Amino acid sequence: MNSVPQRKKKLSRALATVALAVGLASVVAVPAHANSSSDTQSCTASWYGAPGEIPDNWPTASGEPFDPEAMAAASRELPFGTEVRVTNTDNGESVTVRVNDRGPTDTGRCIDLTKGAFSRIADTDRGLVAVTLEVLDD
Repeated sequence: MNSVPQRKKKLSRALATVALAVGLASVVAVPAHANSSSDTQSCTASWYGAPGEIPDNWPTASGEPFDPEAMAAASRELPFGTEVRVTNTDNGESVTVRVNDRGPTDTGRCIDLTKGAFSRIADTDRGLVAVTLEVLDD
């Protein structure tokens, strides 16, 4: 089990790698959401994979076929395979997802959940929901 400082260091390295890849190294040096108690972030989540939006078995950024019902997510920052607990701050409902794609493209959002994952914590008619993210130990 990794300690909180080890997880923060891993997350910080992942953010720095992504920042370098997109030319933002001067903007992202340390994750803004890192704090002394845990690797959590409060932000807005969205969902993707509405019927007709993505063709069946379309490859995600990780190469896995997209499954709108999978407990999976897209993140700009976290490495593929990272497990994250996503909690709806309005109702306390949580879902654990695995990062296998890149996104969201809207900078106001921190994570895109599959339709199946989003529906576990909120009504998909909402489209967006305030959440907390917690990176789980390896």
